[in-house]
Amino acid sequence: MTPLEYRHVTKYQGRGRPPQSERALTGAERQARYRQRQVEGHAAPVRAPRPRTRPQRWRAAVAELAALQAEYAVWLDALPEALRDGATGEALQAIVDLDLDELAAIEPPRGFGRD
Repeated sequence: MTPLEYRHVTKYQGRGRPPQSERALTGAERQARYRQRQVEGHAAPVRAPRPRTRPQRWRAAVAELAALQAEYAVWLDALPEALRDGATGEALQAIVDLDLDELAAIEPPRGFGRD
């Protein structure tokens, strides 16, 4: 009898996940299954690279503000009339009323004599 054939494993009592085979998996087998699950179903999320220069960061921030303002406008449109006069409606209206065109029109300096 090899060491892998005989293992001291508690008997399945009906709680938790039932064992998949007659014997418990070795650490290498568990690791191989884990790696296989990672390859099959879970791809790492792809993130857009962060802008590096200040002008790029400025444009990205203004674009994010414009996207958020559009989302808040949709939220305001879906808000029931009874809630539009409350604090939530007033805050949403203030966000929607902001003029972000002035921010978008600003072109920050490039710096170090490159402007």
